[in-house]
Amino acid sequence: MVQNSETSQLLGELTNLVGREDPYPRYDRLREIAPLIRADDGALVVTGYADCATVVRDGRLAHMSPDMLAFIGFEDWREHPALKLLFTSILNLNPPDHTRLRRLVSSAFTARRVQALRRAIERMVDELLAGMSGEADFIQAFAFPLPANVIGELLGVPPADRAQFQSLIRDWSQVLEYIDREQLVTADAAAATVYDYLAGLADQRRRKPADDLISAMVEAESAGDRLTGEELLTMAGLLFAAGFETTTNLLANSVMVLDRHPEAVIGDPALAVEELLRFDSPVQLVGRLAHEDVELGGTVVEAGERVIAYTGAGNRDPRRFTDPGRLDLSRADNAPLSFGGGIHYCLGAPLARLEAQIAIPVLRDRVRVCGEPTRRDSLTLRGYTAMPVRTT
Repeated sequence: MVQNSETSQLLGELTNLVGREDPYPRYDRLREIAPLIRADDGALVVTGYADCATVVRDGRLAHMSPDMLAFIGFEDWREHPALKLLFTSILNLNPPDHTRLRRLVSSAFTARRVQALRRAIERMVDELLAGMSGEADFIQAFAFPLPANVIGELLGVPPADRAQFQSLIRDWSQVLEYIDREQLVTADAAAATVYDYLAGLADQRRRKPADDLISAMVEAESAGDRLTGEELLTMAGLLFAAGFETTTNLLANSVMVLDRHPEAVIGDPALAVEELLRFDSPVQLVGRLAHEDVELGGTVVEAGERVIAYTGAGNRDPRRFTDPGRLDLSRADNAPLSFGGGIHYCLGAPLARLEAQIAIPVLRDRVRVCGEPTRRDSLTLRGYTAMPVRTT
């Protein structure tokens, strides 16, 4: 386990926009120094593929209880909508609560329901591109509205109501990156608005069910268990946020990567999407708490230790991927860690993949970056807030 001035500097650079613009050389150097690094705040950092895979898959490395927020000064976390809505969702729960809630929602979030959206996604892609004649901001014109409309269609959010959620979810999701009192004012207001909207929509579906996921979740039950009203709204909020936030970043990152690699040719869209997920992942890190002793990087991590897995670094590990810095859209045996793993594997991964497999080949042919994009100031969620493009 290593901690020195160089590792402190490298990890520090990853917390600012300059380092986040291209984190990969810093990941490479951290991986060269040691498989396990002690950060200044005491957390243990891993950057290798095998260790990152262990972190996201091994049940001994679990999410921290939301009550741990008290140790960073937020004893009142339940009074903050942004924290309560996030930290009581399955994104941050452990078994048995996670097991029960995921089982209930999985019964509604089926492969059949996802695949039934294929034609709708194809239509949306065509319509959005048709509206992008000349120059446009790719984020506003395509990367946000496509997944927002898809998850809105799946959940049952009316089309006219979907646009408001881009800024709301972005403000709320800031708490994934950092938490402070000033930032919470904005995040809480956004989370409360999302919660109140979904509460009204759920009430409508209780009175008049429809063929959508909100209605299905209202009816979801297994072994006598039901989603409570609060659990349903927490789940719906998470699905809506995750349903477009990461996919928006996947689409934007892919357009930028492909623009910088004009030689890359898309053959099989499924292989291409896996490579783009690996090459510049929309999610770059996850955090866990060791609930039991577990070995990482040849060292026993003791129960109670915090662990940060830079999965974006694991996706570029030369011990797992041949020539990992090279974009290869036909790369076989590809298994990026971009959707996590184990019991916390992303519920929406099949939907995100379907959207990307439909959209990216068309975007490759029709869209070119024509100006300097604006990088989102985040590493947990890696993407852009603006990207000028020209359609052909």
